[in-house]
Amino acid sequence: MCDWEYPQPGRTRLILPQPIAIAGSRVPDPEAALLARLDADHVMMMGDNPALPRMPAKPTLLDFFRARFGGITGRHLLISADRARRNGEADAVVMACLLHDIANAALIRADHGYWGAQLLAPYVSEEVAFAVKYHQALRYFPDQANGYTYPESYHAFFGPDYVPPDYIRHDAEYARNHRHYLTARKVTIYDTYFFEDWPVPDPDSFADLLARNFRQPADGLGFDGSASAHMWRTMIWPNNFL
Repeated sequence: MCDWEYPQPGRTRLILPQPIAIAGSRVPDPEAALLARLDADHVMMMGDNPALPRMPAKPTLLDFFRARFGGITGRHLLISADRARRNGEADAVVMACLLHDIANAALIRADHGYWGAQLLAPYVSEEVAFAVKYHQALRYFPDQANGYTYPESYHAFFGPDYVPPDYIRHDAEYARNHRHYLTARKVTIYDTYFFEDWPVPDPDSFADLLARNFRQPADGLGFDGSASAHMWRTMIWPNNFL
């Protein structure tokens, strides 16, 4: 058995990794080899992968936290929001902290602030979506007046000579002059990269916050016809062939 197959009674389902997951890597593209294996006992993965927790028919945001937003990023989101909440921040700040790396959690890491803002825009306030989008650019630039310094961990992540690209610089400057700047800046303040000694709160402890600030669709995230519904479906079925 290889990394791209999932045996189950009756048939083995083959997983073709998303193109972006292996682009530029030394992992050979397995598509041709997988397609050559298709027969009565081997099909491509579609629908629920038994290796993942099954999502309910009408998933809520908390369902994604329970079943898709795991690992370092899932803990990080909960802890970041918990720190903001304990410091008495407004709902918009706590919400933005809870959701700022949502794309990292189960979708895509590159330009995660931009992806996350699009994913969330139909369901949150303009202020929260702004903070999620622009925290990505602002985190590279210190703001001593508001207590933000460049993270030491970034020297290890990117090297001491890393220079953000122009679009990041332009967007950080735009954000600095926006009425929601401080909300986005506070995300970077509570985003202080990894909080290893902080207890991880239960996602359900944010249920009241979400009831006030998240427009949960009656048909479930991914099935409400919003501009980002397809992004939620991708997280529900991340291994679909097509």
